Amino acid sequence: MKTFTKNDNGFICAGCGAQVMPLGYSSRDHCPKCLMSLHVDINPGDRANECGGKLIPISVQPDSKKGFVIIYVCEKCGGSARCRAANDDDTALLIRLTNVPAPSGEVKNNIKNHSDSIEDNEDKVNKKWPRKRK
Repeated sequence: MKTFTKNDNGFICAGCGAQVMPLGYSSRDHCPKCLMSLHVDINPGDRANECGGKLIPISVQPDSKKGFVIIYVCEKCGGSARCRAANDDDTALLIRLTNVPAPSGEVKNNIKNHSDSIEDNEDKVNKKWPRKRK
């Protein structure tokens, strides 16, 4: 069973450079603007993983009990991770990523092929549901 360690600190996002404030009610583990995270936890909040690679959000799955669950793949080691979306996450981005199928099988064994499919999926999503420009 995974143990949870509350570790709610703000940070500068490694993906988009946004200043991310503490969450307040749980551990802050990803950017609410671009959803990127870092591969720093073995168990939620413990910051014990030495990898430290960028966790790229590749898909989102709606869950009736947990809300949105973000599916990640690590750019550095190929590991995968899942985490709950936070209340202040970019809802439009979460919804767009629900239209990207989650990877099947072991992501670690297929990271090169999967990296290519991430780009293909992003292109498909952007063509089908383009972002509104401000």
